[in-house]
Order: sequence, then structure tokens, then C-alpha cells
Amino acid sequence: MEINKLKAIVEGLLFASGNEGITIKQLSDVLEVTEATIELVLDELKQEYESTDRGIRMMQAHEVFHLTTKPEHSHYYKKLLETPQTTRMSQAALETLAIIAYNQPITRTEIEEIRGVKSDRPVQTLLSRLLIEEVGRKDTVGKPILFATTKEFLTYFGLTSLQDLPPLPDANDEEVETEADLFFERFNEQINEDHS
Repeated sequence: MEINKLKAIVEGLLFASGNEGITIKQLSDVLEVTEATIELVLDELKQEYESTDRGIRMMQAHEVFHLTTKPEHSHYYKKLLETPQTTRMSQAALETLAIIAYNQPITRTEIEEIRGVKSDRPVQTLLSRLLIEEVGRKDTVGKPILFATTKEFLTYFGLTSLQDLPPLPDANDEEVETEADLFFERFNEQINEDHS
């Protein structure tokens, strides 16, 4: 495979792997090329990202590579986060928030196992709205990031602690499930009123 095409695919895989990142072995297996070839591609990409006219850079933690923003641009990211959100949270974001609230700390992979679909975008939405935060890394292969809710989450919900969350429904407990659904719907409506 041509080196530029390989670089483009590796870059896409780095992006798609999100904060959890990807290893040289995983890249080698997916692309069916040697680990030495992957190392060469990663070195070239890293040099390109270090150019001053690029907004992202490649980070390596242990054996895991991932993309991140450049710290010298942090002022702009803060401004973005401080910009009031005017859009309603998606159903996917609300589902993800509920999963995190009741199962924290939890990794993105564990969230996806519960939801049954990829959850990168809902997790990013919740991070950008400061409703969840990274609270460490799980002591397993790849050291995935653990997510938990924030004080802002409690404030938005009017909770003093996580113990105040509505109880999770049993398999046959429709009343409790309805109560939890209404709780999260009220939360979404509150966000929209706050930012309108």
C-alpha cells in the first residue's frame, strides 16, 4: 500500500479510536502491514503534527497512541466551552448520561456495551457541557479512560449527591422507569430554558 494512503488510514484510525487510542499492534493487524511500517507512518505523522500550522498532535502513553489538541490553543477551546449551548441534547447523549450516572466510573467501551452502539459523540457532548469528566484510567489492557459525572451534573439536576438519583427500574417496574424517564426529560428541558 502506498505510504500516503497508509498515513491517511492511520490518521483516520487514530481519530476514530478517540481518547482510548490505539496500539501499533492493533494498527498493524487492521492494516495487515508490519509493525515497523506502522512505526514509520506514526513517526511521519508525528512530525507533520508538530508543524506550527497544525491544530492537533499525537500523544503516546505507554504503548497507546491517540490524537489531542495542542495546549497552546487552549484559550480557544475554553471560549468554545464557555459559549452557551442552544441545542437540545440528543436522545443518545441523555442515554449515555444516564448510563454514566448509574454506573460510574465507566469506560467508553463499557458504555457502548450497554447502549449497543458507538458512543464517541455523546461522550464528547457531555464532556463539552461539563456534565461528565475523566476521572482516571482503568487498570486493564490499553488503560481506557474512566468517566464520571461532575458537580455541574448534580447542580443541573438539583441533586445534593448521586444517592438522590431516581432508583433504577427492575425488569417489571414500569412506574420507576417512567419516573427516571421524566427526570431526565425535565433535565433536558431545564438545559434548554437556561440557555435560551
